[in-house]
Amino acid sequence: MLRIGLTGGIGAGKSTVSRILTDLGAVVVDSDLVAREVVEPGTEGLAGLVAEFGESILQADGRLDRPALAARVFGDDAARARLNAVVHPLIGRRTTELVESAAADAVVVQDIPLLVEGRMGALFNLVIVVYVDAEERVRRLVELRDVPEHDARARMAAQATDEQRRAAADVWLDNSGPPGSLDAEVKALWERRLVPFEENLRSGAVVRVHPTLVPADPSWPDQARRLIERLRLACGPTALSVDHIGSTSVPGLDAKDVIDVQITVDSLAAADALAGPLAAAGYPRIESITRDDPKPDYAIGGEADPALWDKRFHGGADPGRPVNIHLRVDGWPGQRFALVFRDWLRADPAARAEYLEVKRRAQDRAAGAADYDEAIAAYVDAKTPWFDAAYRRSMEWAERTDRSPS
Repeated sequence: MLRIGLTGGIGAGKSTVSRILTDLGAVVVDSDLVAREVVEPGTEGLAGLVAEFGESILQADGRLDRPALAARVFGDDAARARLNAVVHPLIGRRTTELVESAAADAVVVQDIPLLVEGRMGALFNLVIVVYVDAEERVRRLVELRDVPEHDARARMAAQATDEQRRAAADVWLDNSGPPGSLDAEVKALWERRLVPFEENLRSGAVVRVHPTLVPADPSWPDQARRLIERLRLACGPTALSVDHIGSTSVPGLDAKDVIDVQITVDSLAAADALAGPLAAAGYPRIESITRDDPKPDYAIGGEADPALWDKRFHGGADPGRPVNIHLRVDGWPGQRFALVFRDWLRADPAARAEYLEVKRRAQDRAAGAADYDEAIAAYVDAKTPWFDAAYRRSMEWAERTDRSPS
């Protein structure tokens, strides 16, 4: 099952995207509808609210008078906490029931208006944000929903900013156009990313990309941050740290469009124990791989035991975001080198430029490869001699500048 979080500011058109995805075959769970369901007449939720706030919050027909309830809790943190204590557990329980009732191969989309505000992104395989400019949202709320302008602006001010939503978004859908203009984009997202992602997740397949350099992307750090949040959730306390490493962690450095992350653990046994949780989260282990990264000569590195460079390696199931996940033991040379090398490149423009030239030559060598494994082998082999010296240079830099791995 693939779980998608869908959100956006009020008036942005989440319901439009939900409708399109429903038509395409997604199972949509609308948190607003669930919130209404759990306080219908005769429910535990409505009885709980009446017990807390009295029968003045009811309409004549026994239904919840939402404006009356809103007036009771507006500006009163204690009252709002009492409200949340009644309804939030019921909403969570009902949402869980709906999600768990979906088929094993379903794409489940949870429409959650306050997903960003609630910091819930890591709970989902992907977060989709629907965007419309603030002034256009005000216009739509006023003209199409008869919401008073001051009320529309107040509601918008209480929600996350566009910048906060963009930082949380794996997929950004601009719904500023006329009705129907988003249909083709959502359909393409469904066919090219969501459906293949679900299939990969279910089968344990990983996405690999040819070693081709692309210009540095300023969004790579945000993409890595979202990945790290998901990995932390999947690993729990077994992960001592989770760090963005590799070329995409170095600002301004052209790189393969693959996010590298290192999970530090206290033993290879701990890394092995994470194979199941990581696979379930969409990051299957790759048991037999072509060398994915160069290692300096063990003697040059001062680490004579090759076993100290062992690690476990995972990929990602998302076709839209290839990843390399390296599980290494705390304090072992590979774990320390990954962090020191990153920090050295960040601090030393000359080393960074030198490494870029090495990468470009490696890319050229890999260009004529017959398949992915051959291309990666050629790419890594071309970089390895440089890494023998880079290990010593970066470690000397760390000692000289008193930079411990961080």
